[in-house]
Amino acid sequence: MNTPARLAAGLAGALAVASAHAAAPAVTFHYAQVDDVRVFYREAGDPKAPTVLLLHGLPSSSFMYRELIPMLADRYHVIAPDLPGFGFTEAPPRDKYAYTFANLANTIDRFTEVVGIDQYAIQVFDYGAPVGWRLATQHPERITAIVSQNGNAYEEGLGELWEPIKRYWSAPTAANRDALRGMFTPESIQWQYTHGAPDAMRIAPETYTLDNERLARPGNLDIQLDLMLDYRTNVVMYPQLQKYFRDRKPPLLAVWGRNDAIFIPAGAEAFKRDLPKAEVRFYDTGHFALESHVQEIGPVIRAFLDANL
Repeated sequence: MNTPARLAAGLAGALAVASAHAAAPAVTFHYAQVDDVRVFYREAGDPKAPTVLLLHGLPSSSFMYRELIPMLADRYHVIAPDLPGFGFTEAPPRDKYAYTFANLANTIDRFTEVVGIDQYAIQVFDYGAPVGWRLATQHPERITAIVSQNGNAYEEGLGELWEPIKRYWSAPTAANRDALRGMFTPESIQWQYTHGAPDAMRIAPETYTLDNERLARPGNLDIQLDLMLDYRTNVVMYPQLQKYFRDRKPPLLAVWGRNDAIFIPAGAEAFKRDLPKAEVRFYDTGHFALESHVQEIGPVIRAFLDANL
């Protein structure tokens, strides 16, 4: 190809990329005052369109959805808040705010009221799952569909890494609490992103770097250890949640990193026990599946929403 032709081809490619970016609705960034907590959230799409509420997990924030949001927002109203104690949402002191999953769910429930959404699909990941499960069981009429990306709902989804956490649940001593502090070192946070991924070079370093900076805020480690202890309440509610699945039969898509050592594949497969029509897909990656496979997973989520909303 001669030089003018190469230049023309390059210009055409650049224009195509620019056009695609221009077509994607802009993501905007906001704060909402939810009772005593200032909640940060990302938003994109037409507020009159069906809403998709994206709930992140440990140790992340709504930043984990930065690439997925534009893939959905041309058709859907997409909202992704940061949970209290994470990301850019306020982290009230422990004596001012109870760091339990029930209270996180209360805050997000009130958040939906403050921002004016009364029906929505939920996408849940990690800690976002027990928050979303509480929204679904408390307000089943509001939930239009569910996407679980490594968001666990069954005991068989808890891998061997949960053994020291289970010891903390059964005996919440200072020694058992201290034994979990190593889970929140910069090296451990980075491991959550890279373990099981086919190529660690595909994991953007700003992900775990941002998480480490946010988790290092004064007092935040004890917030995380409080939540780790309270996670036992999520396991206790699994039978109630599974009954909700059987009774309400919400459309459900599970997209799962098959190499996840935290929530293992058996947890994804178990959805079909209570929801035989659930769609379960595995990808050759780890816990943070969107970091390496968003280009594969995003269209699957989009197709699922298109078919059910």
